[in-house]
Amino acid sequence: MIRVVAWRLLAVFCVALGMIGVVIPGLPTVPFLLLAAWAGTHGWPRLEAWLLGHPRYGSSIRDWREHGAVSRRAKIAASVMMLLSVMIISFSGAHVAVKLGVPLILAVTVVWLWARPEPWGANTEQENKQADR
Repeated sequence: MIRVVAWRLLAVFCVALGMIGVVIPGLPTVPFLLLAAWAGTHGWPRLEAWLLGHPRYGSSIRDWREHGAVSRRAKIAASVMMLLSVMIISFSGAHVAVKLGVPLILAVTVVWLWARPEPWGANTEQENKQADR
């Protein structure tokens, strides 16, 4: 019983962070919902099913689970936010270690992100047709 409650608390916490991310620029939404769906598999199957069936975020969660795929739009948005973060940190009064460490971590993250496959959808098929012409 305690494990189920712990998984549910983690899921609710992640959904709450994801919803905050909807309205606060720079705070990601989908990664928190991915974590919430994962926690839901352990303690709240109905929440997991709701997240997987969500009209806006369900496809991103399913693409990640099935193929480790991230949409190009999400890659671009994440990359822009990381670049903005680096710019803000570089002009801030942050310690030199932060000014060097954060950009290094974000550079590794952006390389990893762009190495992820992109989901096959309507946009990808249209892009492939245009590339064949």
